[in-house]
Amino acid sequence: MRHGKKFNHLGRTASHRKAMLSNMANSLILHKRISTTLAKAKELKKYVEPLITRAKEDTTHNRRVAFSYLKNKEGIKALFGEVIEKVGSRAGGYTRIIKTGFRLGDNAEMCIIELVDFNELMLKDAKPAKKTTRRSRRGTGKATDAPAAEVSKTEGNTEEKSAE
Repeated sequence: MRHGKKFNHLGRTASHRKAMLSNMANSLILHKRISTTLAKAKELKKYVEPLITRAKEDTTHNRRVAFSYLKNKEGIKALFGEVIEKVGSRAGGYTRIIKTGFRLGDNAEMCIIELVDFNELMLKDAKPAKKTTRRSRRGTGKATDAPAAEVSKTEGNTEEKSAE
């Protein structure tokens, strides 16, 4: 039975899982992008996003809590320094998971997990998309076009009724 199974144990003991997630979180913070399996990436996302939220407020307590998770001084410096500079204005959703296919050896689903504001290619694509305006598919809005459209709609309705 699966009563109370709230998260993926990843086939590891609690201490191994804790150490692995700590190491992966350090790598993600220091390198901004890592390649791993989809299951590990989903668990890492749950592990690292609350840390980033906590790092928005730079207090001694928050640094100590983050250190208890990461256990690495360089990771703490990077988290409270350059990472927060970029993602400090975000309300959430600091990481992105991009699926990359399947691993050759065991066919595990692979992906890239990255910090969102550090991918320059995605940022370049996002900026021009916001500048486009929406155009309606209707006509030019002239009064002469409107009655013609109504006539064609009524003709279409009579054809549907006769087909039934």
